[in-house]
Amino acid sequence: MILDDQAATAAFGGKIAALLRAGDVVTLSGPLSAGKTTLARGVLEALGHHGEVPSPSFAIVQPYEDLRVPVWHVDLYRIEGPSELEELGLDEIRSDGVLIVEWPEHGGNGAWPDALALSLEPREDGSRALTAVVPTAWEGRWPPT
Repeated sequence: MILDDQAATAAFGGKIAALLRAGDVVTLSGPLSAGKTTLARGVLEALGHHGEVPSPSFAIVQPYEDLRVPVWHVDLYRIEGPSELEELGLDEIRSDGVLIVEWPEHGGNGAWPDALALSLEPREDGSRALTAVVPTAWEGRWPPT
């Protein structure tokens, strides 16, 4: 799928928001400036968050608990491996809400085998190519309309 610009990326995040259930994980991969945080902002806005959505690069985990379904926006860019991932307690958080995880590859292969795995790749014309690996848990919900 091609997302023409930042507005289209955020709007696509809004479509994903309509599909989310407690326990879901959405992973966002791609290089710096690929649109991962923009897509996450679109999800959060569609779920009812109207404030700022900073990149969680330094905080690592940014909670948004006052939404239709609580969301924890996670950025694993600064962690160095799966052992650090365990210290964050994300599996416990996940039982009550949704995880949106940027840079999931830093958490090790297979950290969330049931995640909707989205990858964004910038293109020369400023658009983004989005690819998805859709797990069984998302069958019947994907693709968003």
